[in-house]
Amino acid sequence: MNTQQKFEEVIKKVEALKKSGSVDLSNEEDLSIAIMNLISLEEHFYFTGEKTGKNEYFDMLNEVRSMRKELLSRLIDKHEGETWCITKHLLAATMRLIEVGTKFQSDGKKKEASEMFERAHKTYSMFWALRLKLIDISGFKKIAASESIQDAQDKKPWTLQDIVDKLVDCCDE
Repeated sequence: MNTQQKFEEVIKKVEALKKSGSVDLSNEEDLSIAIMNLISLEEHFYFTGEKTGKNEYFDMLNEVRSMRKELLSRLIDKHEGETWCITKHLLAATMRLIEVGTKFQSDGKKKEASEMFERAHKTYSMFWALRLKLIDISGFKKIAASESIQDAQDKKPWTLQDIVDKLVDCCDE
């Protein structure tokens, strides 16, 4: 399949999603951010439990983990291969990259912050591409290596990130 055919296939999927109304992307974006924070809470409860030796932190970790699993299941309904774990780790990595970028930003290291924010956005775009089934998991490595799709009208290369940016806009209500 050539680049133009791939692009047209993605556009058909996007249009079908829009017409079906089956996906509320603004709510799902908020939910994905909440899940990122729950993953971070799991980590913090673990480290706090280990550092303090208090088992009640592990009990809270388990509660948060149960909530995270239930909420993630609202976004990822079909488990193909390891997509469940992949999406969880993509969200976790996104959150950590944002945090590192924020720390760089507050330290006045704007270039490093920008690089981390760009990586976070790319990682988050991969999550959405899997969530919206815009990519075949077998092609995941190619996407991660910045494979692009040609826009038929202006011949400008579209990255996966560009496609997801057009789909997921939390300010578009």
